[in-house]
Amino acid sequence: MSAKAIREQTGKELLGRFVSHGIVSKFAVVTENTKWDALTAEHPWLLTEKLVVKPDQLIKRRGKLGLIKVNATLGEVKTWLSTRLGANVTVGKATGKLNNFIIEPFVPHTADEEFYVAIFAHRHGDTILFHHEGGVDIGDVDAKAVKYDVPVFGSISVDDIKTKLVHLAPANKQDNLANFIASLFEVYTNLYFTYLEINPLVVTKDKIFILDLAAKLDATADFLCKAKWGEIDFPPPFGREAMPEEAYIADLDAKSGASLKLTILNRKGRIWTMVAGGGASVIYSDTICDLGGAEELANYGEYSGAPSEQQTYEYAKTLLNLMTSEDKHPKGKVLLIGGGIANFTNVAATFKGIVRALHQFAGKLREHNVSIFVRRAGPNYQEGLRIMREEGSRLGVPIHVFGPETHMTAIVGMALGTRSVPAEPEKMETTANFLLDASGKEDSLPEAAKPAAADVQPAAASAAEPSGGGQAEAGYRPIFTNKSKALIWGMQSRAVQSMLDFDYCCRRSEPSVSAMVYPFSGDHKQKFYWGHKEILIPLYKNLEDGIRKHPEADIMISFASLRSAYDSTMDVLKFPQIRTIAIIAEGIPEAKTRELIKTADEKGVTIIGPATVGGVKPGCFKIGNTGGMLDNILSSKLYRPGSVAYVSRSGGMSNELNNIIARTTDGIYEGVAIGGDRYPGSTFIQHMLRYQDDPEVKMLVLLGEVGGTEEYDICAAIQSGRINKPLVAWCIGTCATMFASEVQFGHAGACANGERETSAAKNAALKAIGAHVPDNFDVLGEKIREVFDRLVESGVVVPQAEVPPPTVPMDYSWARELGIIRKPASFMTSICDERGHELLYAGMPITEIFEQDMGIGGVLSLLWFQRRLPPYAAKFIEQCLMVTADHGPAVSGAHNCIVTARAGKDLVSSLCSGLLTIGDRFGGALDAAAKQFSDAYDKGLIPMEFVNEMRKQGKLIMGIGHRVKSINNPDMRVKILRDYAHSTFPATPLLDYATKVEKITTSKKPNLILNVDGFIGVAMVDMLRNCGCFSLEEANEYIEIGALNGLFVLGRSMGFIGHYLDQCRLKQGLYRHPWDDISYIMPENMTGYNPM
Repeated sequence: MSAKAIREQTGKELLGRFVSHGIVSKFAVVTENTKWDALTAEHPWLLTEKLVVKPDQLIKRRGKLGLIKVNATLGEVKTWLSTRLGANVTVGKATGKLNNFIIEPFVPHTADEEFYVAIFAHRHGDTILFHHEGGVDIGDVDAKAVKYDVPVFGSISVDDIKTKLVHLAPANKQDNLANFIASLFEVYTNLYFTYLEINPLVVTKDKIFILDLAAKLDATADFLCKAKWGEIDFPPPFGREAMPEEAYIADLDAKSGASLKLTILNRKGRIWTMVAGGGASVIYSDTICDLGGAEELANYGEYSGAPSEQQTYEYAKTLLNLMTSEDKHPKGKVLLIGGGIANFTNVAATFKGIVRALHQFAGKLREHNVSIFVRRAGPNYQEGLRIMREEGSRLGVPIHVFGPETHMTAIVGMALGTRSVPAEPEKMETTANFLLDASGKEDSLPEAAKPAAADVQPAAASAAEPSGGGQAEAGYRPIFTNKSKALIWGMQSRAVQSMLDFDYCCRRSEPSVSAMVYPFSGDHKQKFYWGHKEILIPLYKNLEDGIRKHPEADIMISFASLRSAYDSTMDVLKFPQIRTIAIIAEGIPEAKTRELIKTADEKGVTIIGPATVGGVKPGCFKIGNTGGMLDNILSSKLYRPGSVAYVSRSGGMSNELNNIIARTTDGIYEGVAIGGDRYPGSTFIQHMLRYQDDPEVKMLVLLGEVGGTEEYDICAAIQSGRINKPLVAWCIGTCATMFASEVQFGHAGACANGERETSAAKNAALKAIGAHVPDNFDVLGEKIREVFDRLVESGVVVPQAEVPPPTVPMDYSWARELGIIRKPASFMTSICDERGHELLYAGMPITEIFEQDMGIGGVLSLLWFQRRLPPYAAKFIEQCLMVTADHGPAVSGAHNCIVTARAGKDLVSSLCSGLLTIGDRFGGALDAAAKQFSDAYDKGLIPMEFVNEMRKQGKLIMGIGHRVKSINNPDMRVKILRDYAHSTFPATPLLDYATKVEKITTSKKPNLILNVDGFIGVAMVDMLRNCGCFSLEEANEYIEIGALNGLFVLGRSMGFIGHYLDQCRLKQGLYRHPWDDISYIMPENMTGYNPM
């Protein structure tokens, strides 16, 4: 939702800070947690002035409801609040708790000092209303007030206000009023208000007071106004408390590029919905209410825009927790997991998230006797439905699963018992059947079924230019043809490939995408598929280059983000070559959208969007991801033109309309989703008039919705005869009037600001004017079939023989996703998996690793040994890293690292220089010591035999001996580790064996001690063999593959990095070894070849 109501205190605080023409603004807020002593200390005027107190919870007509106390002392205010603060009251159909009050100074004034001011936004600008008489008895302000329209890009002067707006006010107050309204309008514009009403505005001799205020802000402008707004509290409508679950989902939504919405209507209700898509979510609520389930409807919400598996899991988990936390219902509860046919959301991925939540709540679902009904389609829906069916079998919870063969809202009737549940849903062809040709030939159809080449051409030609069925209106120009070319703004490779596959399927001679534009990349070419072949499409950094080099492109499809969509679109509008712009982004501030519309109208450019998936003209052109995957394009027959044209607000529902119309008529001629924002770039009537003027269009379909009045333009056109083709129309959102409190639906524009904007009023008006209006969306398809059949019977539509599309190969990545191909992997890994919603180390989620405080030792145990070692073992690993971290700058590894660092090399090069010295002579004795000692121990050699055997072989005993330390000067590192091992390890047989060897070697020479390398080697063998996590064979394998040396490498890397940073910090120059530390030994006599 864009326009959101704010509290009176918020509005007054903003105006108090930013309105330059001084107003008096001071107030205090009282809630159930207020401490009166603290409040009066912060606002001492409460103790000395007469006061006004009233609830600040979006309640209208508070004065007439007796919810205002005026001219009261603080004591009287406390007494008045004592019976109201925390009490439940009923306002209209809504019952809610009074928990937020505002207290202000009482302003004594006369009636002639009260005025009315309001500003509201509309498509073409902003209107200021002013009336020289304000107050609760103002009456019909629309009829009384003076109106002043400020067009988009327009401005207003103080003089204009004086002469055209406040001229009926007392002469001595006109200057003050004019200056105030001018400043107010500036703040209204700069802070992105969409509605602002002050009644009364009190103007005394020298001061201005705002007594009552109602306002809405454009919440999508948060990224522009955050610094000015501060933290804004958007309260729920009165009668609906803000639930923590709603706040949690709102927070998820704010952090996601997807759309996640949740409104709790009745926690005790038995009908719960989890619907994908803004339009679909409204339609499901409509159908539930139409079938008598309004009082049992528990929630409204949506998840759409390709949420991840984890996001869907969090949403489903929240919903299921709400559903099962209340008392059981005697009839059991139902969960409707519904949605239209997705354009780009991977249905299987989202369903995996839902299944995880279902599995988690399986016991509670059975306890509450929950039945689940699923209807979904779109990319990879077959896999998603399969997962859902299997989950039902495992959980013991009845789950009825349907795909696009079933009408979208049919599951509502099944769940409520008004429609029977089919034993087996109708079979449809699958993705694989559509796209893969088992013969491997270009066209494997039988000869008798193949159309002649001449049969194919007319279909494509008729979609490009009107032919037959009458003449086009003078000046008619289709915005899409089979020659249309587009530029794509944004790095949207998937959308581009989808367009190219559609083009190939439609037998276009050339791709519809000329080039891509992306400011954050250099000029280059992107590789795509054209049927079986690979082609290159240029990508430009600069928009001007793309337009100049591709004069044939007259369409821009913008995937710019909501933050950059305005600026990038204004740049596009500078080029007359571009005649149509599709803006996909949702959440562009309304004021910015109006500026785009104004500029586009002046230049004769058609804008589709914002907040849309686009549109499609079968056989010709499609915008981005419109139409979904190729299987849906083929099943909905979008590869060739039909006779029916439609306009919808919802992008998701446009795909559902494609399916409905394809199953009830000869198919789509053109379909456009104008977008769900309050001000779409182009309107219903603009597209309907295009369809009326196109002789190839025989029938019109309109899917409107609650909010706005654009459907009445169509009524007027029908009434005047401008539109005379049969129209099937339905406006969604009929449920809105059945809710006790206001519910903002998924689309920003789906909110009625009066009876005339309700769906019921629009449907009635359309029906009265002669449009074919079904009883509800559930029977929309039947109504479309009925009207189309009449056209066929009367000869207006002549059914054509079906033209089969060419086979389009499936992308490898998608075929693998669908599970219809397999190939050997190039790599195998068993320690880490980053593909899911959360990083896994050896199967353990990273969050659990932190929650259990496993530390570095625990992480190493997972990544190196693929299992969780006991805490003492993990701590021993950390101690090994600590004691091997460094041993001074003189050792060869540190020396090499220092020399490399001083040569000006980078950190990685310096680190590698040090690490490459590690071997048998430096630091690499861990593995060798472990092998030598364990081999001797396993063979049963006594320590003396082992020492003698190594001497006989002329081999050094690895891990024995130290250049500095001795039996008399012990290495404290070894002592620390030895004490820890003896106190925590279950057994230390090899360490005890090595200690006996040390006694023998030190008896000969005191420095032949068990050094730190040798100790770690033998102690690690003891740990691996005796911790209970490994078999003897597994322990030996880790020794053989070098795991122990890894400890020294990892530990010493810390020291090497320290030396590198130290040299850089000290700014040491290039190292040159001193001559006096080099012994130069040159041969006195050279023998051998002498050329003389």
